[in-house]
Amino acid sequence: MNDMTRKFPKITEEGLDDLRKRIGVKIEKTVEPWCYEATRDNIRHYAHGIGDDNPLWCDPEYAKTTKYGDVIALPSFLFSTSRIISGYVGGLPGVHAMWSGANWTWHKVIPRNTEFRTEAYLKDLVEHDTRFAGKAVQQIYHVDFYDAKTGDMLAEADSWCFRTDRDAARENGTKYTEAKAKGRRVYTEEELREYYKYYEQEEIRGAQTRYWDDVAEGDELPTMVKGPMTATGFIAYAQGWGGLYIRANKLAWQLQQKHPSAGIKNRFGIPDCPERVHWEEEFALEVGAPGAYDYGPERTSWLTHQVTNWMGDDGFLRQAKCQVRRHNPEGDIILIHGSVVRKYEEDGRYLLEIQQRAEQQDGEMSAIGSAIVELPKR
Repeated sequence: MNDMTRKFPKITEEGLDDLRKRIGVKIEKTVEPWCYEATRDNIRHYAHGIGDDNPLWCDPEYAKTTKYGDVIALPSFLFSTSRIISGYVGGLPGVHAMWSGANWTWHKVIPRNTEFRTEAYLKDLVEHDTRFAGKAVQQIYHVDFYDAKTGDMLAEADSWCFRTDRDAARENGTKYTEAKAKGRRVYTEEELREYYKYYEQEEIRGAQTRYWDDVAEGDELPTMVKGPMTATGFIAYAQGWGGLYIRANKLAWQLQQKHPSAGIKNRFGIPDCPERVHWEEEFALEVGAPGAYDYGPERTSWLTHQVTNWMGDDGFLRQAKCQVRRHNPEGDIILIHGSVVRKYEEDGRYLLEIQQRAEQQDGEMSAIGSAIVELPKR
């Protein structure tokens, strides 16, 4: 049997019944997080993994000049402190999981050297009939994030994965038929220069305070570009975020002994992690994707990056939502657009609601999102 005819486990009613029993039950044992602490290096590695060089996260000398007195963690750093929020789903062994979105609420700034404690549970299961892969199950988790020393709640979030039959996605995945027929995009130097201009012009608001008074409904955020997508870029994110199944040697073997479905044989007959869809095109095609593609939490972090650049050091990101709508395979370039749609006061806070839309270079929607930002008032 060659790889392209390999059959994967399917979604079964028995498997779903087992999962339903877990709804609302606190998860006591899971894989340890990538980061227990928000150290200087951990924060910087995550920021650099999404292409964010804001000195508030990365430069202690700069951060000393701010009201925080030291570097703080970027909001999306919390993805690295919980495997559950990042897509480490339980049940339905061997059934493909695609991380597809999250709703975040932050309560406090995260200072350097904060130690974390998290609590998580399965919140809901929702069955869908999808164009991409036929029957699918949306598996929603809730996670609370605490300061382990003080007990203060730092943030809370829901995130979800879609569990799909890999065989159905490969055989019936019409969502990417047209994209595959076009073949891979090859850029000219002139085209690349046009996109790189966005990097040249990217503004980090920083110490230049943005006041609530000076913002109007309808104001647009500067368009942010991410890409062109490469497997190297996806791996850079995994270095900061940690990945879910990336293990070496004995530790990989131990994981596969405990969870056999986490070791899917590669072309050499060696069990390897399902996460390699993000850097191995051959395996990505097997699960119905158009090629090696980005991580969902990575894309969510790109959307929050646009907002934190815009709001400056004195702003606070209170909420963010993101829904992932398609894969971003190698070669794609993503343009993130944002605009202020609501300006309001609530409980003594001066707030702005921002709508976001991420599109790839041909105008196809990659993700939609929103954010609530608190700004100081003059």
